[in-house]
Amino acid sequence: MKDKPRVSIITLGCAKNLVDSEFLAKQLNVNGYNVHHELVTTTETVIINTCGFINDAKEESVETILNYAEAKNQGTIHNLYVMGCLSERFKNQLEEEIKEVDGFFGVDEQKNLLKQLHLTYSQKYDKDRQLATPQHYSYLKIAEGCNRKCSFCSIPLIRGRYKSEPIEKLYAESLLLSKQGVKEINLIAQDLSYYGYDIYGKQVLPELLTKLATIDNFHWIRLLYLYPDSFPFDVLEIMKENKNICNYLDIPLQHINDKLLKNMRRGINRKDIYELIEHIRLKIPDITLRTTMMVGYPGETERKFEELKSFVQEIEFDRLGVFAYSEEEGTYSEKNFKDSIPASVKQERADELMQIQQEISLKHNQSKIGKFFEVIVDREDKEYYYSRSFADAPDVDNEILIPKKDKNLSQGNFYTVKINDAYYYDLIGVAI
Repeated sequence: MKDKPRVSIITLGCAKNLVDSEFLAKQLNVNGYNVHHELVTTTETVIINTCGFINDAKEESVETILNYAEAKNQGTIHNLYVMGCLSERFKNQLEEEIKEVDGFFGVDEQKNLLKQLHLTYSQKYDKDRQLATPQHYSYLKIAEGCNRKCSFCSIPLIRGRYKSEPIEKLYAESLLLSKQGVKEINLIAQDLSYYGYDIYGKQVLPELLTKLATIDNFHWIRLLYLYPDSFPFDVLEIMKENKNICNYLDIPLQHINDKLLKNMRRGINRKDIYELIEHIRLKIPDITLRTTMMVGYPGETERKFEELKSFVQEIEFDRLGVFAYSEEEGTYSEKNFKDSIPASVKQERADELMQIQQEISLKHNQSKIGKFFEVIVDREDKEYYYSRSFADAPDVDNEILIPKKDKNLSQGNFYTVKINDAYYYDLIGVAI
């Protein structure tokens, strides 16, 4: 009996891309392919799902394509396909410059990719995926695209206008995930706050959460990427009513200076941001807040950067990421503002802001010493089990390390841990 042909899917960029790869993997699998979410030595076909959001991501995608193009030249792999955001934006240029690739496909062209492989799309499995994550957690992409007009962002140019998935479809998909053993579901979209407007004419994120909270196997439900403008405040009440919805919110704010927020076309100002944070913390006192800040946006003077630093120091976010502004083709910023801040200055500001956050993180972590937390074990090595609490999203947040000499634990199971020590971004605990 002939072995199944092997395919390796290499996913770059965000979790939204990962979900796309998982859906494709399932379709390939039901068509008789042996699919891996990483490179395997005897792979016949490689599919690269690219990111094209900012310059660093584009450079990583191009470098990855070139590396596999060279592997194809050397005969290590036989077929090479490229899909995703970079391919969506720069398909013509890529086709012209990288001849080794057998086909370039955009963000909504998985069926075309299957067709080129002489395969058929199975409607029966349109809600099913072959997970790239550990079996106990997954992501649920509730919408595609974005209707916001942020001046720096290329996502609407790549992914198009906002398109919500119906509640019924997401519920059915979630049931399938729960049956596969998923215990933690992380809701993602470019903007969770807008969910439902295009289908139902109103925000329906609270209704979706209420529905998902009834799935018994979901021990944790987490919300990522809530836009601060038009924030769905009803979600806070749903969080209070359902213990399996984590007291965790990811709200990218980008900046605090009124002039920059206006030029960024964020739809909010300094006062709005302060009121939003105050309201959330009043409603959910033990909320974990994650945000993202951008430094080096055109017009960010030293004074405006100092304003951002003071804001971060004052608010003390639990989790914070920093990006340097990247001028993207076709965006409002690229057309209207000169990218005049040197890259070295942008990096210095990013480093300085992260240094502030590092001290805040250490302070928060030290306050947890002696306390008890429920954790889920993600992975292990020779010395430690690596786990997370409700306050930690996969891949981006802190981890709680549990020495293996103390107890035998299992990946994907929940345990109670007492915190014994704290570092800048990690904690040390013992299972009890």
